Parts: sequence; C-alpha cells; structure tokens
Amino acid sequence: MPASADPGAPVWAPSVRPPVPRNLCTDCGVSRMEDPTLCGKACQFIKPDYPAMETRVHGRPRDPASRPDELFFGPVKRMVRASLRTPAPGAQWTGITTRIGERLLETGAVDAVLTMAPDPDDKWRPMPVLVTEASAMAEVRGMRMGYAPLLALLEDARARGYRRLAVIGIPCQVYALRSLEADLGLDALYVIGTPCSDNTTTERFHEFLALLSEHPDTITYLEFRADYHVELRFTDGRVKTIPFLSLPISQLAPDFFPLTCRTCVDYTNALADITVGYMAGQGEQWLLVRNDRGEELLNLLGDEVVLSEPGDKGRRKVAVAGFITNVERAAGGLPLRRMPDWVRPIVSWLQPRTGPRGLEFARTRLEMKAAETVIHLRREEPRRMKSMIPDHVWKLVEPYGLRPAEGERDDHPAG
Repeated sequence: MPASADPGAPVWAPSVRPPVPRNLCTDCGVSRMEDPTLCGKACQFIKPDYPAMETRVHGRPRDPASRPDELFFGPVKRMVRASLRTPAPGAQWTGITTRIGERLLETGAVDAVLTMAPDPDDKWRPMPVLVTEASAMAEVRGMRMGYAPLLALLEDARARGYRRLAVIGIPCQVYALRSLEADLGLDALYVIGTPCSDNTTTERFHEFLALLSEHPDTITYLEFRADYHVELRFTDGRVKTIPFLSLPISQLAPDFFPLTCRTCVDYTNALADITVGYMAGQGEQWLLVRNDRGEELLNLLGDEVVLSEPGDKGRRKVAVAGFITNVERAAGGLPLRRMPDWVRPIVSWLQPRTGPRGLEFARTRLEMKAAETVIHLRREEPRRMKSMIPDHVWKLVEPYGLRPAEGERDDHPAG
C-alpha cells in the first residue's frame, strides 16, 4: 500500500506548501506551515533552551552530577541493548521503531503515526506521511537520507481530526515539535526519536553512493555500524562492508554536510520519549528510555523484544583529540586524514577490537559532535555561538582545551 495523496489512504502523503527560505535550516516543516513565523519560536538553530525543554518534557533537566552519562545523552530513565526476536523484513535493523508505531495503532493508542516514507520516485528520499493502519507501517521501514518537512503535516493531521499522534523524527524535528506541542491541542503525543548526525541532501547522498559502488542503483541498504564499518546490501543479495577509514571522504565536496548538521547539538534526540539508535548497541539497537511515556512505548513490545545491558569498553580520549585536530586542519571542510594508506588496514582491524565500544563509542561520538559545533561555528558563524551552544556542549569539549572566548558563551542561559 504505497503512499497516496488520498486522505483516506492508510499511508497519506498530503501536499505541502513551499518552504520559506531560512538561514541554517533543515526544513523540519515549520516554515511550510500556515504561520511560518513560528520558526522563530521553534527552531533548534536560533536559541535552544535544553534545560527548560527537558524539564517540560521529562519533568527534569539532565543531571550529570548524579547521572554522569546524562551530560552526553540527556535525561534517561534507563538504557538497554535491544533487538526484535523476529526481525521485520526491510527494516534498517530489526524494526523496533516501526514495530512501536504498529503497536500504537494496533492498540488504538493513536489515530495516526507521523513519519517518513520513501518517495515514489527515489527510494532514498524521505517523504512525510501520516500512517493510520498498523499493517501500513511496513511501508516506512528502512533508512532514507535528506531533508523532509515532517512537521508541515501537523496541520493536516489536525484538520482530519487526529487528536492522538505518534511522531517518529530526528532531533531538529523533535525540538521544533516540542516547542509547538502546547499549542497543538492534542489529546496524546508519543515521540519516538532516532539519533541523527551529518545529514545531507538526497542529491548529495547519491554522490556518496556512486563512490561506494560502480552500480549505486543496486544498493538497497546502507548503515554506519558501531564496529567502525559501513554495511552495504545489494539487489542481488550481496553484502559488502567498508571500514570507516577506507571511505572516500576526501572525494566529497567540502560542504557535503551542511553547516546545520555540522553544528547540531542534539545527536541523541534528548526530547524524545524514547530514542532508538545504534551507537551503543554493538550489533543491536540502543534504546534510551527517557520518561514514563518511553517506558509505555517499550512495554508495547512485550516478549517480542530481547533486552540486555549496554557494553562499555575502550577509551575515547585519543580518538576524540585526534578528530579535533583533523577538524581544525580541514579549514571548514570535512576532517582530513593524514594516515598513510598502508596503515589504514591495520587500524581498521584494531578499531573494533581495541577502540571505544558500547557506551564509550557513543560518548566518543557525542564529544566529537560537540567539538565540531564549536569549531565550525567559531569559523563560519561566530556571532551565533552565544545563542546556539548550550552549556552542556561546552562541558563536553572542555577536557580537550576548547573553551569559550569572550562573547561566545551565554553566562545567563534561559531556563
């Protein structure tokens, strides 16, 4: 049952307005709403206030003093490794995210799930849809790359009388959703977040695929795994893995990743009820249950899901310090790599065995992302640093000598 413009279709893809041009915009959909000035209230890239937002959503802000990992990951009730006992066909991992959406529809907890489906003209392009039948969630499985105006469909949902919604979104979409939540008039809202880092346009993603295979149109699956490899699957059933160090990063355009994504401060989707990701999964998924609604969502899976404690091995300091040096050398482009070609296979073999793994791998990525935020804003948009960089990001980079200069930090943050 492919997506349709018919409002009665199980996967409804309403048309949306053109975007209003914005600086530092990931097209979350707010600028396409009836009142595009709401961007000023909702946008993560203007003046995010995570302490206030976390308190509003979870009942408290992150508390690194008593829960050290919350400095990295945001408020968390518990973290687990997870996989479905029976993986869903076509899912990116085992299908936990879409199965939660199915269960919400099966139990009648929501009227619709707002999420992304593949564009009918390009399987990699995300297209916002409203799903109203549980069986139709199979149509939205899998990964897509690019911007998509998810939140523009909130108005269509309200117009159809949907008062109980689930939203599956990436951090910039979820921050805007939470900013507008009180004005939506919903009876229930469940937010399932996925981590996001280094998004790019769908067109640019096709350029990347073309560097990975002579026949990029035959690639059906791509995943950055926690074992320092990218996994590709092909239409003929082949599976190919590529070590991170062997990726053709040097062949990509310097602005392959837009400034918005290089300066995002919410990799782990801290305002979702539950975050479903991979970083600390070590071959499984990594769930961050953030509040009681998140527990409710996980409980919907019952015995279908296998849970275990996340692993935690290795040390991140050397890897993060080296990454920061490479980002600073790159002069605003993608991080440079100075490693000789003959060394790369050796390091690629060592990384999954001796490098950061499990929770330490996740902490590594969070510190790298925090450093990128500071370095790229300092170089390209220094006047925005005071308003865009939350206090917890400065704390993440402080051990690496990245400290705010005069005028770069808000000494009196809101919230």
